Amino acid sequence: MDILVNNAGITADNLLARMSLEDWERVLRTNLTGSYALTKEVLRGMMKRRWGRIINVSSVVGLMGNAGQANYAAAKAGLIGLTKSLARELGSRSITVNAVAPGYVETAMTANLPEASRADLTGSIALKRLWTVDDVAWAVLYLASEEAGYVTGHVLNVSGGLYI
Repeated sequence: MDILVNNAGITADNLLARMSLEDWERVLRTNLTGSYALTKEVLRGMMKRRWGRIINVSSVVGLMGNAGQANYAAAKAGLIGLTKSLARELGSRSITVNAVAPGYVETAMTANLPEASRADLTGSIALKRLWTVDDVAWAVLYLASEEAGYVTGHVLNVSGGLYI
């Protein structure tokens, strides 16, 4: 495998005072530990070939935090730390490691937002719209490309101006 995109993500939102340990662990296991496990699985082959691209899909929430999402924010911030550490470890082998930090993307996770919340959220985004899956895919495609061969350890904020 030459290119790995760690894109798994779930939420189990709640205020920390009400969050169960099970929800905390399930979100971290899926969103952070899953990326560790997949990366470790493909790493030897990339190191042997002396080439690879690893792209971790984090979140703007990992950069700025969000009330009711301590588990999600911790996991996505952890992905940023993993990204930067691996970029330092693997750069000498021509393996780049980067992350994208999307804002709110039009997915099943955001489809359930009440209309008022959706309007408030869209109003706080400089581009005044949620990102589409295609918008995020273009950012990932760039980081996987030869054109991004000298980009490593970077977190590409693709939040439409939500996090400036």
